[in-house]
Amino acid sequence: MPTLRDLVRKVAAKNAGPFQVTVDVFCGSAEAYAHVSTALSNRAVCDLFGLEPQLLTRFDIPDLHVIKFSMPRIVVQGSRFDRDMHGAQFGTLLEELVI
Repeated sequence: MPTLRDLVRKVAAKNAGPFQVTVDVFCGSAEAYAHVSTALSNRAVCDLFGLEPQLLTRFDIPDLHVIKFSMPRIVVQGSRFDRDMHGAQFGTLLEELVI
């Protein structure tokens, strides 16, 4: 089974303030976007990150072939328990998701 990394051009994650993380899935083509946007479910993303469905926001942007997810950070950015100041690990985890 292919992973998300095998199907898209790039997955990038970044913090969106101290309380949110945004993960962008750049599909690279209309064909890849059509496949990934239907195959990548919100439930799978929530299960991967241990989120309740109401905490995940998804933006599908077909003109740019991009799917964007926003979610709360597990801990506040910069707190003593923060092990990922920039949220980059979220993107790596999503890249490895089998879809």
